[in-house]
Amino acid sequence: MEIRLDGKTALVTGGSRGIGLAIASAYAEAGAKVMIASRKADALERAAAEIGNGCGWVVANTGDPEAADAAVAATIERFGSLDVLVNNAAANPYAGPTIDVDLGRWDKTLLVNLTAPLVWTQLAWRHWMQHHGGAVINISSVGALKTSEQLGVYGITKAALLHMTEQLAAELGPGVRVNAICPGLIKTDFARALWEGERGLEVAQGYPLKRLGEPDDIAGAALYLAADTGSWITGQQLVLDGGGLVGFPED
Repeated sequence: MEIRLDGKTALVTGGSRGIGLAIASAYAEAGAKVMIASRKADALERAAAEIGNGCGWVVANTGDPEAADAAVAATIERFGSLDVLVNNAAANPYAGPTIDVDLGRWDKTLLVNLTAPLVWTQLAWRHWMQHHGGAVINISSVGALKTSEQLGVYGITKAALLHMTEQLAAELGPGVRVNAICPGLIKTDFARALWEGERGLEVAQGYPLKRLGEPDDIAGAALYLAADTGSWITGQQLVLDGGGLVGFPED
């Protein structure tokens, strides 16, 4: 079955690399008009050229509400609609016990991983989706579903994002569907410290599917949820982790 997004416009935050780039590329290949947003113009320009299909780009610090408003407005002005919003951008400035986190890095993680998806969704709703419908996809993490020695703060924000996904799905239906994807360890630059070298091989061996994820593994699910194939799905979380949560713990 070929999944298509012809006639749809998608805005992807953090769309210049990794999971965001893969999602934006999949959407463009499926016929969507795509706008990508992130902080660096040079990276956006390269990514847009790679994505093709007239992909647009806009510089926006995800955690800046004014930049978010400008990005949403630019998307609608250029393409005439905003049918799919992917809240993909994330930050992880702190690693260590949650009890020791300083408030500066705590606030930064909350701002990018939780407040920003709310703000971008509010803007998409107010500027377009409230009257025309649409789909919102939040990129959470498998870390939202378990504790972690080093990434607890990140996991807390991603767990809150799952609850916000459910809350907004309840509020914005029937016209707007809101769902979340929870990736396991994906081979991106963002997560490089977790998978590079022998460490990645060890993690993969704990997954029933015996490999780490690739950005395209997430893109396929994001396409399914954005298209008519996901028309009766809202308020859900889709775990894509190679079976990591159900794998047998290491001896």
